Amino acid sequence: MNKNTFTSLQLNKGEMHVYNFGEIKLHAYQTNDLINDEVFILEKNGKAVIIESPCFFDNNQELTDYLQDLEVEAMLIAYHDAGGSFMPEAAKYATPNAREYGENGGGKALIDNFSAAFGAAFDSSLHQITNTLAAGQVNIAGIDFVIKPTTDAYDIEIPEINAVYTHMLGHDCHSIVAGAAHAQAMIGELRGYIAKGCSLILTSHYTPEDLKDAEEKIAYLENLQKIAAASPNADNFKAEVQKQYPQYSGQNYLDMTAGFFFN
Repeated sequence: MNKNTFTSLQLNKGEMHVYNFGEIKLHAYQTNDLINDEVFILEKNGKAVIIESPCFFDNNQELTDYLQDLEVEAMLIAYHDAGGSFMPEAAKYATPNAREYGENGGGKALIDNFSAAFGAAFDSSLHQITNTLAAGQVNIAGIDFVIKPTTDAYDIEIPEINAVYTHMLGHDCHSIVAGAAHAQAMIGELRGYIAKGCSLILTSHYTPEDLKDAEEKIAYLENLQKIAAASPNADNFKAEVQKQYPQYSGQNYLDMTAGFFFN
């Protein structure tokens, strides 16, 4: 499936891109919120599985309205535990480490920061996890998923559409990179997806991407480490990255990355 082969529906705030794979449809919800969230809905036989959650109240309502004709079977909560008022009655799935990340770890720290920055518009309530996921294959709503635990949470392979979900890619966008070791881990994951020949890479802060985008991101991550090693401080690091990647979006993510490399 080509990443640009979709039908588009403009909503009041966000935009929905629908990819038709025959028996299964992928609805990619571009929230247009302040942190560029993306939420994915897999539809099969009238049932839906949602990957991640919006976390601003207006997006919560907009997506709820969009889903009114589908039976939401479950939500897979990996890296985004905020937005707990969205679909409160749906089953919520997470691995133990993803739950810890969202409720007590780095994910919770990000939620607290976003809550302070965005105020009442941001839904800082946490999803109540009802089902525990383990590594390996699980079938939900007639769709096979392969759960791949990561350091923070988990990635998701979706064999039926030859796609994978991970937290961040964004081939022309800065990402949160928590130091050199994290950069290497990200590179390893991306190389794994390239080796498997995935058609689409879904991420929670960007529209669906492909393997060419993954190659571009690997080059960026490798260069990011070189720039960090040659920089005396965070300000110098950020200035050099901005010089080399002037068209990249996600300045707030670059700020966080600098904090991790120069803490």
